[in-house]
Amino acid sequence: MTGQTVWLGIGFFGQALFSARFVIHWLASERMRRSVVPHPFLWVSLASRVTLFAYASWRGDPVFVPGQRLGLFVYLRNLMLIRRHRRTAAA
Repeated sequence: MTGQTVWLGIGFFGQALFSARFVIHWLASERMRRSVVPHPFLWVSLASRVTLFAYASWRGDPVFVPGQRLGLFVYLRNLMLIRRHRRTAAA
């Protein structure tokens, strides 16, 4: 197995994670009978961004890298806000 094959696998895995987010969102929304953004959606989104950012960086893609970097920040920030809200609510 070559390094390129491994990186292609990482890229496809990241894309699969990214697609899984939509299934998570859809199932949670159907269960609640309204549109919701469940926490697993954010965690899977973060994992997909990390994976796709690594793949885009390996490829040296000047379009793909900044987009993935921005997404990383957004999902991390949302998870931080959720954590802060939970701490405040528990106190």
